[in-house]
Amino acid sequence: MKSEFAFINRIRAQAARYPQAGLVHGIGEDAAVIGQRQSHVTLVTTDLLVEEVDFKLSYAPPRCLGHKALAVSLSDIAAMGGRPRYSLLTLGIPPACGEAFWGEFFIGYFSLAERYGVGLIGGDTSAAPDRLVIDSIVIGDAAMNSVVCRSGAQIGDDIYVTGKLGQSAAGLELLRRGERLREEADSPAQRALRAHLMPEPPIRFGRYVASRGLAHAMIDVSDGLAQDLAHLCQESGVSAIIDFEAVPVAAGAKLVTDSSEAAFTLAISGGEDFELLLTMSRDAESALVSTANDCQVRLTRIGEIVAVDKNEPATRLWLRRQGQLEPLAVQGYDHFAQYSGFHSDKEAATEN
Repeated sequence: MKSEFAFINRIRAQAARYPQAGLVHGIGEDAAVIGQRQSHVTLVTTDLLVEEVDFKLSYAPPRCLGHKALAVSLSDIAAMGGRPRYSLLTLGIPPACGEAFWGEFFIGYFSLAERYGVGLIGGDTSAAPDRLVIDSIVIGDAAMNSVVCRSGAQIGDDIYVTGKLGQSAAGLELLRRGERLREEADSPAQRALRAHLMPEPPIRFGRYVASRGLAHAMIDVSDGLAQDLAHLCQESGVSAIIDFEAVPVAAGAKLVTDSSEAAFTLAISGGEDFELLLTMSRDAESALVSTANDCQVRLTRIGEIVAVDKNEPATRLWLRRQGQLEPLAVQGYDHFAQYSGFHSDKEAATEN
């Protein structure tokens, strides 16, 4: 690349094609200036993607990487029931990533940003010695009384999840086996690869659920269903029962495993599905299903919220199989697991 400032000016020119309502000053000032909206709250989320930990350039096409860098943060805004408005992007750039790489990266990034009306308003750049580092920040908003948190689950709530689970983890496993994404190709394997490389969070559904008051608690499935449901239960002070037969296991999970049990384990612990997990009162089910249909989102009831068992207070999750309950081990991705000697990088985490 010619220089850091030429690179920034190139991004600035691309961002200027998508003007945002409420933005007073964007890229070019020391800080972005955003107009405030009455009766709304601001949502801010950030995600850090590190080469060889969260992705590998050997299998992640730059256009897909640009898409995913934004998608993972959009998913967090969706989980709070908000509308994404603005983004910031900070890049640690190694010598291997040149002009052609960034041309493709920003095609993927801005294509997704345009679809959801998100404006890139700033960030930072620096040289990195050997690995690409991407810090994605998204700013959104929501009506003050409609934000959905993890802490609102109530005893007696039903538990729902969007989409199918384990597809992204299956895609990662296929990449590790040497499969690569082929443009326009369509097969169970290719759909799994796309789920991992270019996730599509149900952003509109999250916003509608919140604005219609249909969820007591919500979280996105980024670290695995079991782990994220455990987070929700911990914040709400409750436990949960998952029905084995009800969990929507993706075809990809069955493709890379040798049994229904292994496919189920991958589906609940693989992570990076970026679907939405929510709890709601049973009497709101018809409205929730109608909302899912409006948004063309698959929705599945997978269990229920229950009180914490006083005899086993440490057990947050239970698995119900053929009418019998058993404790469900919480498995999912942990960035620091490598320090305990369990995994050397994120790619190994799906081998649980």
